[in-house]
Amino acid sequence: MAPALSAEAVLNRTDDIVTEQAGLEGPLLPILHAVQAAFGYVPQETLPLIADRLNISRAEVHGVVSFYHDFREAPAGKHVVKLCRAEACQAQGADALADHAKARLGVDFHGTAKDVTLEPVFCLGLCACGPAALVDGRVVGRLDAARLDEILAGFGA
Repeated sequence: MAPALSAEAVLNRTDDIVTEQAGLEGPLLPILHAVQAAFGYVPQETLPLIADRLNISRAEVHGVVSFYHDFREAPAGKHVVKLCRAEACQAQGADALADHAKARLGVDFHGTAKDVTLEPVFCLGLCACGPAALVDGRVVGRLDAARLDEILAGFGA
């Protein structure tokens, strides 16, 4: 595991990212995506710097981070399991699958246990193959509790 960066290093890298992206039209989202790509999440200490550099309020930056589900406010685990929450997958048993995943990992959505982060995702476009999931960036269709257990066991969870 990589050593944690100092607060100064995080702010310096964020400042570089803002400098690189600030000239774009509507730069907030690209900046937040770049910050998350750099650190694996959007550290809270970066929000005032981003707000100041873009001449917007901290509340506006925080609002964007908290509104969009893909932005993380804490580091994810080594593995990320995103379960589809769209209606088509719900009709195919996604609610029961989500309950099973939460019970198996002992966390709710956005939680991490046993180095696995569980997140909701709103439609993967696999409506005919529901319930669907995105497991470490790989699409999995027709997922059931037994198959999910196999995947999690492969992660040591």
